[in-house]
Amino acid sequence: MNTSIKAPKVYLIGAGPGNPDLITVKAVKIIAEADVIMCDRLVSPEILETYVSKNAEIIYVGKECSKNASTPQSVINSLMVDYARQNKTVVRLKGGDVSVFSNILDELQTLRENHIPYEIIPGITAALGAAAYAGMPLTARGYATSVRFLTYYKSEILTDEYWKELAGTDDTLVFYMSKGNLAGLVEKFIRLNISDEKKIAVVEQATTPYQKVYTSSFDDFKNNFKGKTFASPSLVIIGKIVNLHEEFSWLENAAEEGLYFKSVENGSLIQKTQNFFEYAV
Repeated sequence: MNTSIKAPKVYLIGAGPGNPDLITVKAVKIIAEADVIMCDRLVSPEILETYVSKNAEIIYVGKECSKNASTPQSVINSLMVDYARQNKTVVRLKGGDVSVFSNILDELQTLRENHIPYEIIPGITAALGAAAYAGMPLTARGYATSVRFLTYYKSEILTDEYWKELAGTDDTLVFYMSKGNLAGLVEKFIRLNISDEKKIAVVEQATTPYQKVYTSSFDDFKNNFKGKTFASPSLVIIGKIVNLHEEFSWLENAAEEGLYFKSVENGSLIQKTQNFFEYAV
């Protein structure tokens, strides 16, 4: 099949949950031919080192709100348009899947308004990668009827009625971007009398060499993890399926401590050379 790229065009690509082997074949082919890579923080460095052309320009446009190191979306939109108008092929590379908890709508609207061709290439989202690498099938028969992807980085996101419904549902609940409010999340479900059959799992740095999985009942969570700081990124999984982790886990917790995804200051450029990446503010 012919996969040659005709510039100018913008490709919105999901890089997968961390492990570089989990990126799609199509994504690799497009990345290798791109002139410009606009890259989020949660993209494996190995993907950049292995697949990006030596002549390509790599621009870090990540978002790390907790450290006040986020590239404004308006800047990202402008960069995509500017490079495309230079007749360059642009890849907007995001961790996980490009359409799950990302600002893809803003970017699509910008590209359409400026009459720039685009293509969306999906990736494995963090929830699916984390669950698979932790041995927890998200909709296992007899354990869950469906799965929901949520966030809890601000308390006002969900109404009280919806919280009550979440506490009583048989759905598996997967919370993105919620490790900073984890104690409050647990307390809220305890107050809502969540079933003892349901447990909570925190998957740190899923699918990477530093993956660790922590599980607990809700009642024991405070005693088990009081004062614990979970590494970024961490995904929270709640439901009966967490009970399957002990039986079907196939990957041991990493013995080594470390961070797979490095923080880079706001506005940094990643200048690619033949042998290494140099980070400069």
